[in-house]
Order: sequence, then structure tokens, then C-alpha cells
Amino acid sequence: MAAANKLASIVAKINQLPEFARPKALSLFFGKAVPFTGTTGIRIEALDQERCVISLKNKRRVQNHIKGVHAVASLLLAESATGFLVGLNVPDDKVPVIKTAHAEYTRRAKGDMKVEAYLTAEQRERMLTEEKGETSVPVTIHDSEGQQPIEIEMIWAWTPKRR
Repeated sequence: MAAANKLASIVAKINQLPEFARPKALSLFFGKAVPFTGTTGIRIEALDQERCVISLKNKRRVQNHIKGVHAVASLLLAESATGFLVGLNVPDDKVPVIKTAHAEYTRRAKGDMKVEAYLTAEQRERMLTEEKGETSVPVTIHDSEGQQPIEIEMIWAWTPKRR
């Protein structure tokens, strides 16, 4: 599928870099484009129009009082992964907006965190063809033990840009 927008075109060019250089280039680009994400130390491991993988090291600046990744930092991972993915798929005449973030913290997270988000072909097609709409973007978060300490649902909407 051709790039849906300018953002997707930039990411497609970054994805032509050698594999070892892509995470750093993607992370730097999004750190500049979305300044808050650049302050947290998230690393974009992989990103295309169907899938996004982001990781976060369990360093002091993102820890809670029990030395785990703070709950809000884990929510930021999910919001960022799903948002980058939706942002790559909505045309330039539409704006993506987070509508709902629901998190169930099911166990204590241990160590680093990794999040993966996906869009189906049907979801991507709807973003291209429907003037406005919403969709739940599948996302999973795993800690360094491979456990899923948080169950998250992220619902994104898209609407026409106001002129």
C-alpha cells in the first residue's frame, strides 16, 4: 500500500536505512515530532503501517516508588505505539485523536518494558476511506520476564482537519 500521508513517507524513507540504524533514526525523528516522547527515552524498535514495537529501559527517570516502570510511563508506551501507527495511516486531511485509554494493572512489572501494536488491513482501509471514525488498536505490553503486567485498550478516532 502506498504511503497514506507525509508522515508515512518519512517513515518509509527511514525504513530504507540499514536495519541497525532504523531504531535510532525513528526514535530521534519522533522525539522531535512529538517532543514529550523524546524526554522519556522510548526506543522505536520497528514501525510500519501495520505494526509498531517500542521499548523502554527501566531507568531511574521512569521508575515508580518500587523501582519498576511507572504506570504512566507504561501507558505512554501504549499511547505512543498506537498513536504512531494510527498517525501513519490517516490521510493528511484528517487528524488522529486518542479517545479512550483503559488500563488494567494485573501484576507488578519487572524490568524493561516492550509494547507491540497492530492494525488490520480493514482498520487501515477505514482510516483511508471514512471521513471520521474510531477503532480499538490492539496493543500488548510485556516486561523483561515476558509477562503481560498490564492489559490495555486504546481507542483512536480520526476526524477531518479544521480549516
